[in-house]
Amino acid sequence: MKKYILLLALGLMACDKNLDMTPQGAPTTGNFWKTSSDALAGVNSIYELYSDDDMYGRGFFWLNNASDDIGTKPRDNAERIKNFQVTGDESDTRNIWAKHYMVMKRANDVLRNVPKITMDEKLKNQYLGEAYFNHAVMHLELAYRYGDNRAGIPIQDRENPENIYVTRTKSVAENYAYIAEDLKKAADLLPLFSTYKNADYGRAHKTAAWAYLARTYLYAKDWANAEKYADLVVTSGQHALLDNFEDVFKTANNWSKEYIWSVTSSASDTRFGCIFPGVCLDDKGWGLYNGWGNFYPTKELYDTYPAGDKRREATILKTGDKFMYFGEERTYNQDNFKVSSSNRTGYQFRKYMEPYGYANPIGTYVNPNGDKPSTSLNVPLLRYADVLLIKAEAKLMQNKNADAELNLIRKRAGLVNLTNATLSDLKRERRCELAGEWTDRHFDLVRWGDAQAVYAQPLHHADGRVIYAARMFNPAIHHVWPIPPMEIQNSKGTLAQNQGW
Repeated sequence: MKKYILLLALGLMACDKNLDMTPQGAPTTGNFWKTSSDALAGVNSIYELYSDDDMYGRGFFWLNNASDDIGTKPRDNAERIKNFQVTGDESDTRNIWAKHYMVMKRANDVLRNVPKITMDEKLKNQYLGEAYFNHAVMHLELAYRYGDNRAGIPIQDRENPENIYVTRTKSVAENYAYIAEDLKKAADLLPLFSTYKNADYGRAHKTAAWAYLARTYLYAKDWANAEKYADLVVTSGQHALLDNFEDVFKTANNWSKEYIWSVTSSASDTRFGCIFPGVCLDDKGWGLYNGWGNFYPTKELYDTYPAGDKRREATILKTGDKFMYFGEERTYNQDNFKVSSSNRTGYQFRKYMEPYGYANPIGTYVNPNGDKPSTSLNVPLLRYADVLLIKAEAKLMQNKNADAELNLIRKRAGLVNLTNATLSDLKRERRCELAGEWTDRHFDLVRWGDAQAVYAQPLHHADGRVIYAARMFNPAIHHVWPIPPMEIQNSKGTLAQNQGW
């Protein structure tokens, strides 16, 4: 990367406008990093990229399309992802790598420069903790998607930003170790979320660092540490499951006890937020809003839920279901609310529909710009239920009993308790609980070694017809995605493509 120029200094606003992207000038490294205001601007610039369409805005979600839970509007790139025929140069995939490294670069600028600024030490520590945390989250998201035991991903030179041609690590295990150390530093420096005022909601906090440590160790298959850090979150007293599953996905609960880390979104500001709710809404939104109609749940997902599981109806709309839309009760796939021709599965995700339920929601709950269809709902990236499931999985992998954690999840779903739960039980609960969320079902299957067998089965429409034939997943190749070719071309020989791509 060339010498970094800080483009945006972002202020914070309360409630659902936490990351206000109002430009505050364009200071260069020569006249910057002098004051506490500079430190704040530097930290806030890290969060600005989260809303980019190639990040949590939209693009990164395309990779989730590989899973058996998702059917997408027919388009070339979606078909290539579904069938593991991507090159990494598709418009939906080519910028993911670079954008994550841009966020990491901004975090490293903070870590290198803020310690030299004379300012309040408590605030300085918080800013450094935020930088460590955000660097680690970005690093993790690339590490398990692009790295394996044959080659990890490059670790930026934190002390020398001019050293830009960095080789891949010998194994992704090196990346996981580096990520874990960053998250431990973040946890030591960050305050608890409960100490933040509303204006600081959306900033990194202590239990989020522990939760991401648990996720990191899960991918590293270090079960003892995955359990340890998940348990730190559980015993912190900061989090709990909401009583009703559907309440997790209501705007009023953006910052509930179940919140750990989300994409802070807005219904009115087109400059930041996650547009995934609009991307999942029926194409053209039945004439009332510009839904994009890209992602739909499959029959395989719907049928996974056992009878009486409250999560199914809260997660998926099927023909005949009643739902609120623009202030009135509607019937899904009937009369004026039939599914669009682009709907491949006959279902729709309901999880993100709450903002559309209000009368006259546009401008208050729904973004007036249909080309940036974010809503007032913060889309979860890691929530407390996920932590419980991580702890359960880690315990089962150590031949420990995980009934307590799984039964907390099941109780809320209206299901009876399990006794001596198995890994198969864990897999089902994880799928049902986190369907259509950022946790990424595809990489769960890869991590468990189940992807080849699962993808060898066809996927179906609600009416039973096949919408995707059996797919060929090669676990020696397709367990990672291809690095964008332009990154390899620009690396002056320091980057090599993942084997087989």
